This record gives sequence, C-alpha cells and structure tokens, in this order.
Amino acid sequence: MQHARGIARMLGPGMTLCFGAMIALHAEQVPATPPVQVVPGMPPVLDPNNLYGAAGAGQMSPAVAGALPRVYVPNLRSNDVVVIDPSTLKVLSRFKVGTNPQHIVPAWDLQTLWVTNNAEGRTDGSLTPIDPKTALPGKPIQVDDPYNMYFSPDGSEAIVVAEAHQRLDFRDSHSMALHSSLKVAGCKGINHADFSIDGRYAIFTCEFTGSLAKIDLVQRRVLGLLKLSKGGMPQDIRVTPDGTRFLVADMMADGTFVIDGASFKEVSFIATGVGTHGLYPSRDGTRLYVANRGSNRIHGARHGPGSVSVIDFATLKVVQNWPVPGGGSPDMGNVSADGRQLWLSGRYDDVVYVFDTQSGEVKTIAVDKEPHGLTVWPQPGRYSLGHTGNMR
Repeated sequence: MQHARGIARMLGPGMTLCFGAMIALHAEQVPATPPVQVVPGMPPVLDPNNLYGAAGAGQMSPAVAGALPRVYVPNLRSNDVVVIDPSTLKVLSRFKVGTNPQHIVPAWDLQTLWVTNNAEGRTDGSLTPIDPKTALPGKPIQVDDPYNMYFSPDGSEAIVVAEAHQRLDFRDSHSMALHSSLKVAGCKGINHADFSIDGRYAIFTCEFTGSLAKIDLVQRRVLGLLKLSKGGMPQDIRVTPDGTRFLVADMMADGTFVIDGASFKEVSFIATGVGTHGLYPSRDGTRLYVANRGSNRIHGARHGPGSVSVIDFATLKVVQNWPVPGGGSPDMGNVSADGRQLWLSGRYDDVVYVFDTQSGEVKTIAVDKEPHGLTVWPQPGRYSLGHTGNMR
C-alpha cells in the first residue's frame, strides 16, 4: 500500500483518481477464497485458509462452560486415569478404568470425555465416560476393541477404531449402539486419522503395513491404500490448515511424510527425530508440534533421545527442536487452551512432560505405568473430531 501511495504522488493530482480506480478494479478482479462446501450437518469452515481458525487461544465454546481445567492421563499398564491440575502441575486424583486404556477422547459435542479401553488381546473392551464438570468417571459401556475413537463431521456417529480387527465401527455418538462396520482390508494396525477440510473423507494410518487408507465417509467405502516409500510404521496424522496436505508421523522413518489429500500421493518427507509419533497444531495454526518418542521400538527403553520438533506449516520445514533433558519418550497429548504449553505423555518413562511452546523448556510430572493418549481439557473449538482433541 505504501508503494501504491508513492506511485500516486509521482503521478500528480490529475492522475491520482484514475490510478485509484485502477487499483479498485484490480482488487475486484482478485478472486476471494471460495467457501468450502461441507457435508450435510457439518459446521461451516469459517476460514478456508485455516481450518483450525475456530480453535484458537481463548475461543472457548459455551458447551465447555463449567468444565474443570484438568489434564487426564490414561495409563496403559496400570489400567487407570490420573487427573492433573494444570495450574499447579500436581496429581489430584486417579481412578480405575477398563483394561489397557489408550486415549482420552473428547466427544463431538464437548460434553463427555471417553476413555478407550481396548483390552488388547481380550474381548472385554470398553469406553469409560468422564464428566468434565466433575472429573469423575461414569458407568463403562462394553465396546469391541476401542483402540481409538473419532466422530463423523456432523457429530451423529462415533467412529471406533477396532485396531485388532482392521475395522471401523460406526456407532451412535451418545449411546454407542452399533450402526455399521467397515472392514479395511490390508490396513493392519489401523489406528490414527484426520479428516478432509470438507468432511468427505478421512485418511487413517496403518501401523503394521507401513501404509495409509483413504476412507469415503459419505459412501462409507475404502477409496484406496497408499504404501509409504520408506515402508515404516505410521502413527499420528494431521491435515495442514488449508486442507491440501496431510502430515504423517512415522516412528520407523524418524520423520513425517507429506501426502497430497486429493490425489492421495506422497509428496515429500520431513526428518524430525527418533521415533516420530504425535502431531499437534499450535493454537494459531502456524506450527505443528511433533513428538519424537526416542525409540523405533513399540516397547522402548527409558531415557531415550526423545524430543519435540516444530514444523512451520507455511514452509513445511523444521524450525526448532526441543530435546528432553536427560532423555525421554514424548508420545501423545495436546496443547493447552492458551497455546502456551504442550502436554505429552512420557510413554516409556511413566511421566508427563509439559513443554513451554515459546522456549521449549520442559517440566515433568510422575504418573502411573505407561501413560499414553492424554488430553488437556477444556480446549478451544466448536466441536471435536476425536482422538485427544482434534478440534475445529
């Protein structure tokens, strides 16, 4: 704009009006970003250039009014959930849940937190509801193999990821009554997912085949499988703010693959750290925090070379790396409501890490045995698509 004013002054008074008209005409010819045509029932995308724009710092929904500020940590081997006060970093309580609790999943309507107890190798899987206004558990619901859980973009159904069965179970989002199932053949170890900007498809990671599965959520069918070039062990997945690319953490490849969502093709690879595992966008949607678990093994050793890498969404390059002092195993978690902290479970070290998102400074909190998919609650956003708080 300053450059334009300088040209106008050089043109002189007689031509300034004409030049102004030219600028106005040019502005009219520049097309605005068209609105995203979402699937029926899905809330509109407020900013097509940043699908995380409604989950910025302080953008709390009225639906989370009264929710206690807490961090909920599922401990895989002690079959319990530890509740932490984020202001004091103190453990307030703990309660028993089902066998092998994997993730704490905020419901689409933000009214319930679900503990996914997949009872690995058994048949007594369950979902334990937590009331976020009391931080207390309710009566569990028997559900087959709920390793992870997501929600349809319109909120009508929960998508239970039955990992051991290579299957997605579509259930009522409140009662968890089974509606239908989708077998995803060839996707052994199906576990994490993210959704297209319009809600028409999702891409799931296939941990034990080194591949991805693209799922049509409208027709409820498998659109295809994509084998990753390094043949690794893909874990978490997150879509870029503009919805064009999906970043896939791979704990064998030690980095993130970049996938074009529309064509479902591998575009590039970003090296991050040993055992790349969890992916969490910053509250302003400009950065992606990458948890590097410090080991390429499913059952790693304590005090490995764990770290957090920070990827700039605009350039898809690593701009910072924060090692865990003395070693560690950053795994799953989420960003605080104000965006100033990144909370991650220390999978092999029986601790929780709290990273300062400006300095990378780390604090640790001792919890129980093998913490996994913790969540910070409440979080900003209009609705949750699942996992530990995929907020939009």
